[in-house]
Amino acid sequence: MVLAAQGFADGLRERRADGWALRRVLTRVGLLQMDSVNAVARAHYLPLFARLGPYPVALLDRAASRAPRRLFEYWGHEASLLPVDLHRLLRWRMERAHVDAWGSVRRVARERPQLLRRLLDEVRERGPVTARELAEDEPRRSGPWWDWSDVKWAIEFLFWRGAVTTARRRGFERMYDLPERVLPRAVLEAPTPPVEDAQRELMRIAARGSGVATERHLRDYFRLDVVSARARVAELVEAGELLPVRVEGWNPPAYLWHGARVPRAVDARALVGPFDSLMWERERVEQLFGMRYRIEIYTPAHKRVYGYYVMPFLLGDRLVARVDLKADRPAGVLRVPAIHLEDGAPGHTHDALREELELMAGWLGLAAVDEPPRAAAA
Repeated sequence: MVLAAQGFADGLRERRADGWALRRVLTRVGLLQMDSVNAVARAHYLPLFARLGPYPVALLDRAASRAPRRLFEYWGHEASLLPVDLHRLLRWRMERAHVDAWGSVRRVARERPQLLRRLLDEVRERGPVTARELAEDEPRRSGPWWDWSDVKWAIEFLFWRGAVTTARRRGFERMYDLPERVLPRAVLEAPTPPVEDAQRELMRIAARGSGVATERHLRDYFRLDVVSARARVAELVEAGELLPVRVEGWNPPAYLWHGARVPRAVDARALVGPFDSLMWERERVEQLFGMRYRIEIYTPAHKRVYGYYVMPFLLGDRLVARVDLKADRPAGVLRVPAIHLEDGAPGHTHDALREELELMAGWLGLAAVDEPPRAAAA
């Protein structure tokens, strides 16, 4: 049921990867998380490959960076690409930037309001423009993770506030512009719903993409707060859209989306990215598939168990292996430092994985796959 809700039972690999297929996946998953790590490919490209196979990445790029704009960047589940129709559903979050944004973002907005005004004027005059270009004469602040100037924090506040948006990316660097020069007029002129209505619709998207989930799983999808999520779940239960159910092995109550599909079987084969919506709730992944998955990108190398960029391998309806991957672009090789099979992985796992690795290498424009001689037990 969960795999069907996430689009793994739609048979999309059997048809041409086109705009319809892209919309179909987005209807299922709701949004695509973004991340700067590029060990294999940027995070937002990988969920489509998992469901569509070797699609042209220009399909997604056009939807996210060219008119008529179909996707926009904002804080959904972390930094995300979202269908433009969701813009009106997230305006309440934009209005709460002074409360909900990161500490340094709020600090600069509070301490340097004149900087916000100046940057907005500059974006209006120069956009699309990067934070680096806006901060050429600004002193930088250092920190354990960021080396950002106040200009970067300030432009991030304007982005959080919805006063600017991403026109396109240069490499992975945002180029900011005014929403009215990026988003369709119909999107910006769409009425802003009450906060409760907007959150309820976001919860519907989360429930549809989850199939069955606990309240915690549902609120994590769009990072809603506990109080709001609890109220929205209760409202959807009362409306008959969420059905309370019991799931064996789950302690908290669970909720079934009223339109959830139960396929006879799921015959999937996919390398699932670390930031795929199927993997967002780690506890749920473990409860469903028996895989205790953690992202080890930020773990010191000597403490990693499975590798730097590990992608679970979905075969049929099970996660049967963990595959550490790296695209060695200068050498034209997809490196596979390690493969760890899960307990009970079927005998044809390695052959199926080899086919998927070769498919991914071709999609990435790499000529070969360099994998270990045999998989290790997880």
